[in-house]
Amino acid sequence: MGIVLRTCTSLWLSLMLLTGCSQIGLTYRHLDLIIPWSLGDYLDMNASQKDWLDERLKEHLSWHCTTQIPSYLSWLDRLQGMVETNQVNETQLKARTAEARQAIATISREITPSAVQLLRQLDDRQVAEMQAAFAKDMSEHESDFVDQPLDRQIKDRAQRMEKRLNPWIGKLSPTQKERVMQWSTSLGEQNRLWIDNRAHWQALLLSAVKQRQAPEFDQKITKLLQDRQTFWTPEYRQAYDHTEQAAISLITDLMAQSSLEQRQKLLEKIADVRQDFTNLSCLKGVKKAP
Repeated sequence: MGIVLRTCTSLWLSLMLLTGCSQIGLTYRHLDLIIPWSLGDYLDMNASQKDWLDERLKEHLSWHCTTQIPSYLSWLDRLQGMVETNQVNETQLKARTAEARQAIATISREITPSAVQLLRQLDDRQVAEMQAAFAKDMSEHESDFVDQPLDRQIKDRAQRMEKRLNPWIGKLSPTQKERVMQWSTSLGEQNRLWIDNRAHWQALLLSAVKQRQAPEFDQKITKLLQDRQTFWTPEYRQAYDHTEQAAISLITDLMAQSSLEQRQKLLEKIADVRQDFTNLSCLKGVKKAP
């Protein structure tokens, strides 16, 4: 669920975020690592825009591979060490989460100029398409995540988390499943807070894009992309710290309850991720970050 993915608050989801931008051809899917939507899903780009974006993506991907992935390898070393020494605790998880958050901020700063230029190139028809797509996006998310009774939302959220955890540590024990349910229950109405905050940000972005020829357009988009927290709704802001702490506590407890087999599976998964990185041709000859 997006609320957990975008807060980067759990060890596993931080891993998935980092690997998600490296595997399957090392592609950002039209910059949607930072902009939380895919332009290809929201509007029909013309040939000139597609060609321009393809060239910029090649530049960004080259920069990302040669300057950022070495740091990810070091991050994986620290993660592996935590597991091997049984140090998957709140202190270490908060440190890894902060590092992942900084990595995202670095990427955001790199690609923001391209996002600004692309958004400025949109015509009125494309902006209208974006507005309609945002409305459809909200309708679909509300149907998927908030139209059900709260107890159903809690159950579905727990199942989504279990599904994400399974590839990393395998099948959860009954005790671990109970802990995941406790985590989901503790988040309460977080689905609604996340969707409301998403709608708020989309409205601000759409408003800025409608004024894309204004002198302050670049500054507005840069702020929206790089300082998203300043645009959070008050309710979402109030709940954020709890959401982050709940995810970190969950992973800490799951690892404390883990079996030797689960920890071995996690180490193997980390090794697989490392191999995915080191196999990239663009990384050859680049020194690993300390």
